[in-house]
Amino acid sequence: MPSSNITQAIDSIRYSDFVVPPAYIDPNGHMNVGYYGVLFDNALDLPWDKLGLGSASTEATGCSSFALESHITYQREVHAGDPLDFTFQLIDVDAKRIHYFMTMLHAHERWLAATLESISMCIDMTTRRSTNWPADRFVHLQALHESHSRRPRPSEVGRVIGIRRK
Repeated sequence: MPSSNITQAIDSIRYSDFVVPPAYIDPNGHMNVGYYGVLFDNALDLPWDKLGLGSASTEATGCSSFALESHITYQREVHAGDPLDFTFQLIDVDAKRIHYFMTMLHAHERWLAATLESISMCIDMTTRRSTNWPADRFVHLQALHESHSRRPRPSEVGRVIGIRRK
């Protein structure tokens, strides 16, 4: 895919298969905290595939991505049967790492349910050590970063966890 089309490909992803399963509901009557990460990870497969970073790429290049750090914010409860939509924004990238931000939205009502901020690293699966992104994938990442860097930075990016004292 030409680099000029990568932003359009990422932004046109439809996450239509995501619905909160009844099995994900906890005794509080809403989705259990652990499943937010599962759904964000499953949703990430879609932009990863468009960027050439998905499982097919791992087989072809011998490289994969490993999460280094993630931060989820819980904005509003979701319940069994709620349809979900996701967004993906590339915040930063370098030769080995990618910093991205995702939102989880109610697919019909469009309210924000949760956010995920994460940093992943390119890993050589033979040595299980960090390595540079394959050159053709890095071109896509740079093109997407150039486009996404013109977007407003989400307020949740870079948040620090802690008890706020007055």
